[in-house]
Amino acid sequence: MITVPGPRKSAAPHLIRYLSRSSSQWLPPLLGVGGFLALWQFLSMAGLIALPSPASLFTEESTRTLILYPFYDRGGLDKGLFWQTMASLSRVAQGYTLAALVGIGVGITIGLKPAINRAFDPLFQFLRMVAPLAWVPIALVLFQKNQPAAIFVIFITAVWPILINTAEGVRQIPQDYRNVALVLQMSSRRFFTKVLIPSALPYIFTGLRISIGLAWLAIIAAEIVMPGTVGIGFFIWDAYQQNYVGEIVLGVIWIGAIGLVLDRLMAWLQTRISPGQ
Repeated sequence: MITVPGPRKSAAPHLIRYLSRSSSQWLPPLLGVGGFLALWQFLSMAGLIALPSPASLFTEESTRTLILYPFYDRGGLDKGLFWQTMASLSRVAQGYTLAALVGIGVGITIGLKPAINRAFDPLFQFLRMVAPLAWVPIALVLFQKNQPAAIFVIFITAVWPILINTAEGVRQIPQDYRNVALVLQMSSRRFFTKVLIPSALPYIFTGLRISIGLAWLAIIAAEIVMPGTVGIGFFIWDAYQQNYVGEIVLGVIWIGAIGLVLDRLMAWLQTRISPGQ
């Protein structure tokens, strides 16, 4: 007996039901972004603002080339957005990693030692108030080269939220946990891995998420000031000097998108490492 296969079920109804169920998640952001772009387009077309409209980013030859061909490399500083971004991200990775190591280490130390915290807290609060741009000339004097100076600016900008949040997380460990560790005569290593790190981890990730945004802002500021450096910050400054307003707007949008991706990546990492928080 020959069995005739029935008609294939279309995946469209399942997709429609899924979109309907999750509309509360994707619809508000879509309406918010769409409304902002529509308002921007209207203000630009009406001549109320001097910025180019969102639609013009796809019609102007220079910005369209940057969007459609992000991997081009003509040598020197004439590179596509991908290579500009990768140059900036490589500096961010180095400075941010150093800031994380120092911030978590020092934060744990001052969280466990109130006397050290009282001694250095005024200095930390003072240094964290200094804007990233103010560190650029100091970094250039110290290192005499753009690359290490940029990494230092990222480090000195990003280290403070990590340090302060880590210290606060250590101080917030419940006293009952400490008492149990004393009763069980836990070793310092076991207390560190079983009590201190799990308890302070939400605070540490809060500092890490804040710092990744600050690190991205710092490298943009550093690259604008440091001439002849491949990176997204220099790309914007070079576009400004040549009066390419469309490229400036595209660069700002690109910076915001990369910053959003970095923040969401850190949030995803937190769910993987500390799923209960």
